[in-house]
Amino acid sequence: MDAHTKPWILFLKKPLSSCSVLLCITLAVLGLTWIQTMQSSPFGFLPWQSTPVSSVNPGSCASLYQPNYQKRKFISSIKDFGGIGDGITSNTQVFRKAVREMSKYGNKGGAQLNVPVGTWLTGSFNLTSNFTLFLEDGAVILGSQDMEEWPLIEPLPSYGRGRERLGPRHVSLIHGNGLNDVVITGNNGRIDGQGRMWWELWWNRTLNYTRGHLVEISNSNNILISNLTFLNSPFWTIHPVYCSNVVIRNMTILAPLNSPNTDGIDPDSSTNVCIEDCHIESGDDLVAIKSGWDQYGIKTARPSSNVTIQRITGTTPTCSGIGIGSEMSGGISNVYIKDINIYNCSSAVRLKTDVGRGGYITNVTIKNVTMRRVKIPIRFSHGANDHPDENFDPNAVPRVSNICVSNIFGENISRAPVLLGVEGAVYERVYMRNVSFRGVKMKEKWNCEFVQGEVYDVFPPPCEELVRSNGSSSVSSWCRAQF
Repeated sequence: MDAHTKPWILFLKKPLSSCSVLLCITLAVLGLTWIQTMQSSPFGFLPWQSTPVSSVNPGSCASLYQPNYQKRKFISSIKDFGGIGDGITSNTQVFRKAVREMSKYGNKGGAQLNVPVGTWLTGSFNLTSNFTLFLEDGAVILGSQDMEEWPLIEPLPSYGRGRERLGPRHVSLIHGNGLNDVVITGNNGRIDGQGRMWWELWWNRTLNYTRGHLVEISNSNNILISNLTFLNSPFWTIHPVYCSNVVIRNMTILAPLNSPNTDGIDPDSSTNVCIEDCHIESGDDLVAIKSGWDQYGIKTARPSSNVTIQRITGTTPTCSGIGIGSEMSGGISNVYIKDINIYNCSSAVRLKTDVGRGGYITNVTIKNVTMRRVKIPIRFSHGANDHPDENFDPNAVPRVSNICVSNIFGENISRAPVLLGVEGAVYERVYMRNVSFRGVKMKEKWNCEFVQGEVYDVFPPPCEELVRSNGSSSVSSWCRAQF
């Protein structure tokens, strides 16, 4: 190379490098334009775009969420509304104002509220439609310790009262009612309910009204909750109720293992629900499907149906990995539970019903479950005498059918399965195949009552209520399709 050749001549002689530099210049200009747009208004073009979530895993059910806008058109930070993330200053009014202002853009392309790095103390606030709450990495939303910032709201019609106390109930920290297209997501930010204040009220029996959830969305559709860590909920952690097309995925949910009733995810009277790829540690059920309580649930008649629960891991020493009920009076059907890994639990899978519940549980598939150090691997239970009031109908008994269990393996299991139906109720077409529980003492026998079904290739040997089959004959069409 000639030492006197001008640099710009060399630049022209290398067309590939020229294109690269021109591309960089173009991107820089576009970047400056974007920054100027952002600076000229508290709202700007949304940098976050929802990836087609079903593309992450071929077996994902997350395509149930169908956003109205693939991109939110307007974006702002909680700081733009005066938020202070020092963990001390209350941002309750700031969050409420921010959502109220951003709701104006719901029909104009949607809006997103960013929560940046910091600790943002707040009481309860409501969400709006066509809206994303986005927590950046290092962002923490912290639940207020001022009970006045968790106002009272009416009980759910399908419960008739607060779940723990008569009358109204405390609202959830993050709440929404009658919405469409709501996203709560981020880069593994955290929402911490600081539930100990509420747990102590429960332990001390000084709780006046039912505790609030961490997140409750009701009467809504197209809900996505993902890529966050939820901590220390006062009561149930995520509670979608009367909803459709709900996706909850890639979540970490944590609460002390002795914290009361801190269920992980409780879909309630909801249809088309996808729960996948979550890790949960709590003081109650990791996931529990519900549909109303006794006569109130029967009257409301809002079932839970088409629920998929897959690739869940976790522990709860006193409760169930996956629970169905006990509030199931509106009915529960078409449930797919698969690829579950449970450890250090009281029960891995549990169906809970009772006299007075009525309702039904039908078409439930449970397969590919592994468990370690579990007391009772599979359990049907009743008799908790847990009713909203004395007006329940003792003749309203549940109907349970088409429970299909396959490919279940457990080690260090304390007891054989316990399958106790309700006397006078229908518990039929319970099928199990390829089920093995190791570690059960030889003297331990299955405990079965008021149930009927068939088993094939199970260990330890089943109870006489479950007839051994040759693996083909009388299996229901529903279960045959699942095996």
